[in-house]
Amino acid sequence: MEFLDRGSPETQYEKRREEYKRNIEVLLKKVNIISISRGIIFFGGLVMTIYLYIKKQYRPIPLILFAAILFFIILIHKHEKLKEQKKYTQILYEINENSLKRLNGEWKDFKDRGEEYKNENHRFSEDLDIFGKGSLFQLVNTSNTFIGRKKLVELFTEPLKKETEINRNQNAIKALSEKIDWRQRFQAEGMVLKNENSKTDEINNPEELFVWANEKNEFFRKPIVIFLARILPILTISFLILAIAVPWVPYYPFFLLLSCHIFLLMIVSKDSAKVFAITDKYKYIIKAYEKMLKLVEDEEFGSSYLDDLKKDLADNKNQKAYQQIKGLVKVVDMIDMKHSEIYLLFNILVLWDYQCQITLEGWKKRTGVNLKNWLTTIGEFEALSSLSLLHIDNPSWIMPKLSDEICNFKAIDIGHPLLSSERVVNSFQVNVPSGVLLITGSNMSGKSTLLRTAGINLVLAYTGAPVCAREFKCSIMDIYTSMRISDNLEKNISSFYAELLRIKMIIEAAREGKRVFFLLDEIFRGTNSRDRHTGARILIKNLIKEGASGFVSTHDLELGDLAGENNSVVHNYHFKEYYKNGQIYFDYRLHPGISTTRNAIYLMKMAGIDFDEEVLPEGIINNSDLL
Repeated sequence: MEFLDRGSPETQYEKRREEYKRNIEVLLKKVNIISISRGIIFFGGLVMTIYLYIKKQYRPIPLILFAAILFFIILIHKHEKLKEQKKYTQILYEINENSLKRLNGEWKDFKDRGEEYKNENHRFSEDLDIFGKGSLFQLVNTSNTFIGRKKLVELFTEPLKKETEINRNQNAIKALSEKIDWRQRFQAEGMVLKNENSKTDEINNPEELFVWANEKNEFFRKPIVIFLARILPILTISFLILAIAVPWVPYYPFFLLLSCHIFLLMIVSKDSAKVFAITDKYKYIIKAYEKMLKLVEDEEFGSSYLDDLKKDLADNKNQKAYQQIKGLVKVVDMIDMKHSEIYLLFNILVLWDYQCQITLEGWKKRTGVNLKNWLTTIGEFEALSSLSLLHIDNPSWIMPKLSDEICNFKAIDIGHPLLSSERVVNSFQVNVPSGVLLITGSNMSGKSTLLRTAGINLVLAYTGAPVCAREFKCSIMDIYTSMRISDNLEKNISSFYAELLRIKMIIEAAREGKRVFFLLDEIFRGTNSRDRHTGARILIKNLIKEGASGFVSTHDLELGDLAGENNSVVHNYHFKEYYKNGQIYFDYRLHPGISTTRNAIYLMKMAGIDFDEEVLPEGIINNSDLL
């Protein structure tokens, strides 16, 4: 189904959602009609057979039974196809429903938060809300395969460091954002895979599948084994037919051959059980990948990088990957017969385990070595498709300009991508290297949010995704943060010592020659005011000396003196608040200079904590006349 009408993202998603909703209702009616028809045919055929039998009209009975069974089987097949179609359409409906939720800021209820990737020791992911509830991963991710999710995680935690790679991803993301129909079908196939594996807590890691695809079982590749596995069932069935059809032909050759079959099956039973367990575990994944590969190979993307990825989806004989995977699907379907009630007898009669193993070994020999590369390519498409949502859902966001060379970090009207209606934009410029923006301001004024805004947009920029800004230009830097530092009781580490370890990591990175961009929020808050001030001054000077750049937020207004020192590259900015009708308000706007207000005592009074203002140091309460 193609939707050619363009418009706002919301309009496109609403049209799709409503169309899929109507299709679901139509399909549900068809499913119900076929269910009723199956019942009518079954009972009609049974009643007609009994009636004819009572009337002793035996001749038409076989024909009626044959027709009833034939139509019943046809309806079962049709019923299953309609159920699959309805399930697929339901998934497409959910995709558009979730897209609307994403636009309306209701995405924080999405189940996949990437919680397993949270890492408090990572140099920035924990501080910038990359994983967890209300995270960038929760907003962006539409990947459903294990590899696709891992690829997106890699982009978020180990950003690209070459301008050519980032530009390559930008072009790919732009191309994918224009293909909303294709992206949703691609995502739907992945969701089918995920739903089929709902019995497990997480999507199966295919690493075991890759190892299995490259394993060789030389026994089933031997010509003599292949010959015997093919010829013995033919001889056995032939002797059985002859024994039944010709009275003077004895049955013992048939039973002798059957005994050989049993012996042959016994000697490979353990190996077959192991191999078949792998196919049973991954059968839904294999089938989903076949469809996802076909979608990729049948599409023209208009991106050199995506086209290059497509070229890799072939074997050494230039056969398409999805056709090769389709061969594996056939093997899986052969093996899946072991769940049938007649499997034991059928296996003994035709050596079915051998037929499956021989066919599988043939597939491995031709194709097994390529499997990992093909599924990794699908993961790459999933990750880039996830990021392309940001481009289509946020038309005002821009593709950043990045450079391998040293340049200033400049952002105009930059906002936090995880905020929607509450988003306030700001502008700044940081010299690279050795530029520092010192941010002062009262509690809750927006200092930490600004640091996270800069950091998370840099992460997006380095993945090749659009950023939440009107203008964005920067060099490629290594992001380091020290913001959410807390005690670690298991390791017996205090928050102050944990912060020192993080600061040490940042300094060492700068000394190693890395182009460090740091985000430091209220540094050394775990010690007394004198040590905090002294330590912060020394740290900032050291970072500048090592060529690092970044933001420092602080309540220590005296640190603003650094901007006045000779040849200082420190620039002061602040956030401020205002008061109205006994309430405190913030504009969350960045202003040049040092903050001139404090609001801690005011906020405590608003919380119901009483103070004897006569005993407080002079000037500690600003705006106290408004209390």
